[in-house]
Parts: sequence; C-alpha cells; structure tokens
Amino acid sequence: MSIVKVLEVMSNSTKSWEDAAQNAINHASKTLHNIRSIWIQEQSASVLNNKIIEYRVTVKLSFEIDLIEKGKSKK
Repeated sequence: MSIVKVLEVMSNSTKSWEDAAQNAINHASKTLHNIRSIWIQEQSASVLNNKIIEYRVTVKLSFEIDLIEKGKSKK
C-alpha cells in the first residue's frame, strides 16, 4: 500500500510558466523524493513597461511517503 501526500508550492521564473513549474519541482526535490505529479493550480505574471518580467505558478506536488515496517529500520 502506498500513501501519497500533496504539498502546495509557489514558484517563479523569468523565462516561462513551464520553467516556473520545473523550478518548483527542482527546489522541492532537494528535500522530497518520490514526487509523482504536479498540478498547476494558478498562473500569474508580473509586468513592467508592458512586458512580462516574471512568470509565477502555484502548484500542488504529490509525492509518495516512505513507510517503515515495524521491526525494520530504513537504510
């Protein structure tokens, strides 16, 4: 049996919304593993002089939680 947890994360990029989403995964994966999916909940952008200067996303990342069986230690 597996248990999946969902974590809401906000991220940004000066390139694109896709890059902002990838940045969310890249940064979250430094402390999480077993990331299984990403759901882009919201997109927004900052504008300066009629140009988009920053892309922002709010995403939900799902990841599988490691289970430790009784009597066994995780290595």
